[in-house]
Amino acid sequence: MEQNSRAQDQDLHHIWIVIGPAGCGKTTVGMELSKELQMDYIEGDDYHPRNNKEKMEKGQPLDDNDRKGWLVSLREAAMESLQTSSGVVMSCSALKKKYRDIMRGAADEHPTVKIHFIFLNAEEEVLHKRVTARKSHFMPPSLVCSQVKTLEKPNRDSEPDVVTVPCDDSRAAVRERVFAAVNKIMEDYN
Repeated sequence: MEQNSRAQDQDLHHIWIVIGPAGCGKTTVGMELSKELQMDYIEGDDYHPRNNKEKMEKGQPLDDNDRKGWLVSLREAAMESLQTSSGVVMSCSALKKKYRDIMRGAADEHPTVKIHFIFLNAEEEVLHKRVTARKSHFMPPSLVCSQVKTLEKPNRDSEPDVVTVPCDDSRAAVRERVFAAVNKIMEDYN
């Protein structure tokens, strides 16, 4: 992939946001994509304030108020990263359209910033199994159900900047699908 150099050539800045509920593989895919694109990676979980993490550790789902400040912090971190690079990859659940709209705010005031969402879609049973297998993470498996209930799956007609990638398969298969989707998107900027 040569997205990094293509983006630089056109003075565009790309924010790639890997989204979906807990257990879909956001961190894994995000880190692999950032390496492939040679861009910084921002782990969304690192930006949760302590109160949010404590709430989730207790098995309490976050509400809109809990998420708003977190999303704004992530958006600001992405914009800060773009001051020294042509792009950044981040992971962020962005379960609702209005959460994704907060992230889109980065492009509203900066016409050279392009936002791209990669929605990792998996069945609830797969997500629950993956979260149960995780060690040392503040998100308990009991919250998978609430995240799935909160999830507003992106609609391509109303959210054309979102690509849905099935992620029930192997890590390698998901990786290839994501990379193919990114390449297709970047063809529009050639």
